[in-house]
Amino acid sequence: MIILVTGAGGPTGQAVSGYFRKLGHTVIGVDKQDVDLLDRAAVQDLAARIDREHGRVDGVVHLVGGWRGSGSFAETSLDDWNLLHDLLIRTLQHVSLAFEPLLRRSENGRFVIVSAKAAQSPSAGGAAYAAAKAAAEAWTLSLADALAGTGGAATILVVKALVNDAMRADRPEARFPGFTDVNDLAAAIGGLYDRPAAQINGTRLDLTS
Repeated sequence: MIILVTGAGGPTGQAVSGYFRKLGHTVIGVDKQDVDLLDRAAVQDLAARIDREHGRVDGVVHLVGGWRGSGSFAETSLDDWNLLHDLLIRTLQHVSLAFEPLLRRSENGRFVIVSAKAAQSPSAGGAAYAAAKAAAEAWTLSLADALAGTGGAATILVVKALVNDAMRADRPEARFPGFTDVNDLAAAIGGLYDRPAAQINGTRLDLTS
């Protein structure tokens, strides 16, 4: 399979890329130093290159993220919203619009984003983050509607937060309750290929339960 991982340079991207590479799949990992995902033309060029080389894409795992919060609702910074809009929504728009045609050519294509419980249960100080995540979910569900009836599926994986080995090493006393390990997330993404597209398309899969 041909798997594109955006945000591949971080611990989550490394875990997901490593998971698919160990299974023998071709992983195309991009991070901000490779492609500016806020530049739509650059993303379209990436899609065109993958189209020329492979003719399709079997998975797009969009892992570009970020978090900002405030002490209270009234203290919310709209500068934080602008940042989160770009990171969580605009990059998603560019990637999904460019790669939807390539996903359609796959017999078993998967588009995945990672969302947060906060999108459904926002806190007072997390308005900007929760709103951006909710918008990203809505966009992904629209993509799912576009993929309905094809071999592809767009799916939202929901976590409280993610944890990796470096975080545990930095805070050995911490328990990280309810957090999802990045390797478990990678396995959950891989498991999407074991289920029919129609069963998972347009769904929110909660990894915290």
